[in-house]
Amino acid sequence: MDEMHKVETGDRVLMKKAHPCGGYEWLITRVGADVGMRCTTCERQVMLARGEFQKRLKKIVEKTTQASTIRKS
Repeated sequence: MDEMHKVETGDRVLMKKAHPCGGYEWLITRVGADVGMRCTTCERQVMLARGEFQKRLKKIVEKTTQASTIRKS
């Protein structure tokens, strides 16, 4: 079994399939049993179960440890 990707709030990730707006890159906004993320192209926010997120994740583009980079809506 592959090692689980460890994502943190503020990380930028690339997903395997494009969002309907055409964007592939997402900003992680919440990590727990579910993973919250925001599309960097259209700003749409979605939640995925952690297992589903792990299946759809292609790679981590940028790691960050600062949660202050997330813009509150």
